[in-house]
Amino acid sequence: MVDPLAELASSLPPPADFASADDTDSDSPMRDVEQPIPGIQSVFSTSDDTEESRLEAQELGNYLLAKSYFDCREYDRCSAVFLPPNPTSNILSSPSPESPTQTPTKSAKGKGKAPVESPAAVPKPPSDSLPTLSQKSLFLALYAKYIAGEKRKDEDSEMILGPMDNGTIANKELVGIGRTLEAWFDTRRAEGKEGRNQGWLEYLYGIVLAKGNSDTAAKQYLIKAININPWNWAAWLELKDLLNSLEALRATYPLLPHNILTLLFNIDASQSLYLTSPEIHSSLTELLRIFPTSPFLLTQRALLHYHTKSYDEASAIFSQLIQQDPHRLDSLDHYSNVLYVMSNRPRLAFLAQLATATDKFRPETCCIVGNYYSLKSEHEKAVMYFRRALTLDRRFLSAWTLMGHEYVEVKNTHAAIEAYRRAVDVNRKDYRAWYGLGQAYEVLEMHHYALFYFQRAAALRPSDRQMWQALGACYEKIDRPAQAVKAFKRALTAGMAFIEPMMVGGSSSFGSSSLDNNNNSSSSSSMMVEQQQQQQQRGVFLDPELLYPIAVMYERLGELEETASYMEMVLAQEEGPADPDAPP
Repeated sequence: MVDPLAELASSLPPPADFASADDTDSDSPMRDVEQPIPGIQSVFSTSDDTEESRLEAQELGNYLLAKSYFDCREYDRCSAVFLPPNPTSNILSSPSPESPTQTPTKSAKGKGKAPVESPAAVPKPPSDSLPTLSQKSLFLALYAKYIAGEKRKDEDSEMILGPMDNGTIANKELVGIGRTLEAWFDTRRAEGKEGRNQGWLEYLYGIVLAKGNSDTAAKQYLIKAININPWNWAAWLELKDLLNSLEALRATYPLLPHNILTLLFNIDASQSLYLTSPEIHSSLTELLRIFPTSPFLLTQRALLHYHTKSYDEASAIFSQLIQQDPHRLDSLDHYSNVLYVMSNRPRLAFLAQLATATDKFRPETCCIVGNYYSLKSEHEKAVMYFRRALTLDRRFLSAWTLMGHEYVEVKNTHAAIEAYRRAVDVNRKDYRAWYGLGQAYEVLEMHHYALFYFQRAAALRPSDRQMWQALGACYEKIDRPAQAVKAFKRALTAGMAFIEPMMVGGSSSFGSSSLDNNNNSSSSSSMMVEQQQQQQQRGVFLDPELLYPIAVMYERLGELEETASYMEMVLAQEEGPADPDAPP
């Protein structure tokens, strides 16, 4: 229910009326001097800009009313407080069906995203038609309109993976919001007021550009927003989603302000890219010395352990977080993944009960319960809870990926492919979705499709042996033994040292290997045998399941010496290290 006090406050005459009702003589030299609004401007304004302070004071009642509507999730009413709908205005109205700038909502063919028209591609409203509002009020109105468009987009999609939910329905408000913001920025630039921006509208414009697939421009505006107002953590998160590689992160880092939030961002962005270098752990340790009980930092530490498959360490940290704050559900869906992999059914049951008692209508809770039913092999119930999580939040990545896994379990391969595709649409950095697509196409015996997705997964997780092993097996099935050997060798070295990921098309990731120079075949094998013997002495053993297919591939290539060397290594691994105390 809307706060009646906010409605009463919006019914009062605006402060400007009181300020204009003065008795100064018309010919007085003080007549043209702007009179301050006593008591209001200094108490309620958050800006040092005199003009912004005056506007905020004038809009105070309407702002409280709009904020009350926003808190009640009545987003159209919130926007209409400052931007009343006008059928004759083309500033914020959605394009008509006959308009050439209409954002398409459905696609006759294909499963790709609907193209969202860039705001720069359509005419901008004239600057004199823009409303005279403070930045704070304009942001609230436009952001409410954006949220209302997102809500209608989800409603138009109807049921999860239903006939209308094909990933092509777009937010129809984006074009209008983008045009308004671009005109507003042009006006500020022309008036020389760019240095007085507060950062909120830059943040919103970055979101709109990112939705329209203008990633480069979106990064620029989000970086501007962060430099103006570094305390807006939502802008950092939007920027993180646009960074798809370590190189992009390194290029962005010098453009950011130098404060503690930049360190937090670096850790969070590195974790989202599955980077687990000692430098990241060192930075996290330094921050934990300052904030030893920070749930956010402890969660980042747990996720770093989770990505390196150190499940015991990750489980211990998540347990500590639950003891510290048992009602905090953030990232507990990852904890349920850890417990699922560890097959810790009692602990997972306790976590599901705890999350359900806290809030059963959180997507994290639904994913936890879904993982519990999946561990019990009740896959239909698991799918039901993952669907429920997506009904609550269609961009909840874990639910899409986990639902794809469940569809694979119940042999519904086509539904699994669609779920994985939607997971990739949400986050193209999720290697699990790419790997799941490869597995699904392997089941359909479409190995060339599977090869592409395994390559994407291996590029995202170059230190994961499982990715390279799947890639090698796929090369084997399409009769490309040379590339299969390279992939299997890469699986052997995964996690030992960083090597540049294999490029699409099968280029070598091993430099001068025996496959690139047959004259070095015997020397390459002898070096591999020496390395294997050294690892045996240190108690480190190579996986025979990887050595054997390498030997088979060499046999297929007709390189019998290499085949014999790897077969000897397989036998050595099966027999184990020699006992130094055994008699000769």
